[in-house]
Amino acid sequence: MDSDKNSNSGPRVVLVTGAGTGIGRATARAFAARGDLVVAVGRRPGPLEETAGGYAGIRVLPGDVAGAGEPERIVREVLAAYGRMDVLVNNAGIVRAGPLGAVAAPDVAEQLGVNLVAPVLLAQAALPALEASGGGVVVNVSTAVGLRGWAGASVYAATKAALDTLTRSWAVELAPRGVRVVAVAPGAVDTPIGEHQGLSPERAAEVRAWQLARTPLGRIGRPEEVAWAVCRLADPAASFLTGVVVPVDGGASVG
Repeated sequence: MDSDKNSNSGPRVVLVTGAGTGIGRATARAFAARGDLVVAVGRRPGPLEETAGGYAGIRVLPGDVAGAGEPERIVREVLAAYGRMDVLVNNAGIVRAGPLGAVAAPDVAEQLGVNLVAPVLLAQAALPALEASGGGVVVNVSTAVGLRGWAGASVYAATKAALDTLTRSWAVELAPRGVRVVAVAPGAVDTPIGEHQGLSPERAAEVRAWQLARTPLGRIGRPEEVAWAVCRLADPAASFLTGVVVPVDGGASVG
């Protein structure tokens, strides 16, 4: 079987959250390039439109995955548009750095809401459709930090470690229903996450230097490299693979 082709009779319907920039944008485009129908979700319409530019298979759906009732609304919109859902990519995530002793309660709640609660509610809302697809897949985008630790961003690391645990637990729970659950754990990747944290250019450069020094392959990854892994894990050719968390980190988690 050619792993670059879908084994389904037609294009799959793929929901990608956090699709306005970075890994989410690359993932939405990668699925669309394979002929899938992609619903790109994000909070800002402008970046979503940029994601969809030149890709007829990408449909833009603005929304806040952490908003009250939003996971359910997003799934309803997908089903109203296409009548099915085959792949859910839980990519949306935020970092609010701060050492213990300087962690603000609103920052804790925001990270928990986006990084952990939203994937739970999205997967729950999508589950009937994923089961009905006959080969549904949930792909959680975690982080290599969750496999080790990140001093100064412990809450973020904890939410992603919890997402890894959900991946393994759901894989066992949903296997009898024909739904696979997998995850990718990116390391240092060239995305705007530093800007989204509000880091100064100088501080962002310091963080990148720290990451680079701890990446055995000696470079920063590209969003497209993570998207490649997401697409391969979600491919029907990977139908005997579930419950795994695959690092895409240049060796940082083992170096």
